[in-house]
Amino acid sequence: MRKLLFVLAALAGTFATQAQETKFGVKAGVDLASTKVDLGPLGEVTGSETGFYLGGFATLGISEKFAVQPELMYVLIKDFNFLSVPILAKYELADSFHVMAGPSLNYFTELEEEKFKINVDFGASYDISEEFDVNAKYSLGTGDVAISGIFIGAGYKF
Repeated sequence: MRKLLFVLAALAGTFATQAQETKFGVKAGVDLASTKVDLGPLGEVTGSETGFYLGGFATLGISEKFAVQPELMYVLIKDFNFLSVPILAKYELADSFHVMAGPSLNYFTELEEEKFKINVDFGASYDISEEFDVNAKYSLGTGDVAISGIFIGAGYKF
């Protein structure tokens, strides 16, 4: 009986680990950023800039269709350069098409106050091949100084 339970547990573990896969990669693209500064009773000041980003990611497979994808990106915009660490839940809707959502932790190198901000990200990606994908996401800024952006880029998995 113990041998049978051991064999069943080993088989279950084998099938579970086959669904769980970790892939690493790099990504880069363009960032269409917008800023909104709330000045209280004086109103708001808004602006927009175009920049680019580059970084790396890891896709940690939880099941066949669900993964967690932490990223580390350096975002370069004219007035606001920052490090961004999105932690995205990634779900496969159809073959090679994924939707993603989650928080991004941002550290702004050039702001005097409020250097650390949390945004809410959501987007999609499409796997062109086993190695290459294209992706787009929107990062919604929060707080009195909100920096939001549309990120459009490509990734390479190895």
